[in-house]
Amino acid sequence: MDASKMLLLSPPSTSLPSLKPHTFILTYKKPKLHTPLKVLAMARDTSESGNGTIDKAAIAGGLVANPVIAWSLYTLKTTGCGLPPGPGGSIGALEGVSYLVVVGIVGWSLYTKAKTGSGLPNGPFGLLGAVEGLSFLSLLAILVVFGLQFLQSGSIPGPLPSDQCFG
Repeated sequence: MDASKMLLLSPPSTSLPSLKPHTFILTYKKPKLHTPLKVLAMARDTSESGNGTIDKAAIAGGLVANPVIAWSLYTLKTTGCGLPPGPGGSIGALEGVSYLVVVGIVGWSLYTKAKTGSGLPNGPFGLLGAVEGLSFLSLLAILVVFGLQFLQSGSIPGPLPSDQCFG
């Protein structure tokens, strides 16, 4: 049989390889928007808080409590005793309330973290976020200093003045 007839009789799916390089032509069509996009819901801004009075009280309390705790822990580490009672027990009372404030802020932060997935809001000028961070650092320092005090003397001082410290 002749070669030209063989090509004509071959099935159409069989083709000879082309020596031309393949070229692709890409076209881009801009999608048509039939309806404009609308925002259906927005999350509340985390810098704003629903209760400004509690935030401000926590800021004021935390800004006072964290330095008092630092002073108390330094005194405990150097002398083995907490802060002196002061006039009418005011310094000792401030020390005790400061520990409660820091534990309260840390508890509030952990509760908010468990409920919303993020910590406390920043508050005005970022102060609530700063107080939150300082409170966690104070809690860490409390655990370290109390642990060292317990290892050194076998106990930590009680909440009331004793004869050992202020006799």
